[in-house]
Amino acid sequence: MSARAVRHVSAGMLLSLALLPARADSQSRHVFVNAVQLPDSQLLALEQASGVRVPDGSYWYDRVSGAWGFSGGPTAGFTMAGLELGGPLRVDASRGTTAVFINGRQLPMQDVLGLQQLLGAVYPGRYWVDAQGNAGLEGGPPLINLVMVARARAAQGYGGGAYSAYTRSGGMFGSDGNGCLVYADKDVSYSSSGC
Repeated sequence: MSARAVRHVSAGMLLSLALLPARADSQSRHVFVNAVQLPDSQLLALEQASGVRVPDGSYWYDRVSGAWGFSGGPTAGFTMAGLELGGPLRVDASRGTTAVFINGRQLPMQDVLGLQQLLGAVYPGRYWVDAQGNAGLEGGPPLINLVMVARARAAQGYGGGAYSAYTRSGGMFGSDGNGCLVYADKDVSYSSSGC
């Protein structure tokens, strides 16, 4: 994993995990990503480069989109895609029962409700989403860009008290006014659990 990739991780996944100060110790850690324990050496390198400590626990991570969450739970946020962390994403990573699959993971109802707020109807099926927000039917071409839809909805004042703003670095921050906060730039994106 490159130092550049590690810096991007610290901005997304690591900050979103309510992290503790980094420290090196000789005890074996218990951090699992996609049901595979991360080697202490990989975890230590990640923590030293980011300056934060990853809490022991079990997480799922979608290498294609950069989405992540706690094992058995919905999407907690987004970070850099393409990191070689843990094993392959499992269909049951979020214990979903909705018959809506993204990049092979069956979504739980909370994720589907978030997509419905953004898109309206969400139909059962198999879809793909990449790190830029492009999405389509599994095996097919892109049909929509979720980031662009979110930006357009924010610009239209979607929801009570909705707003959006652009940062000096070219990122976008927005809220629907109902507890959903979103941040996106060219390297990382994040959405709160209220989305």
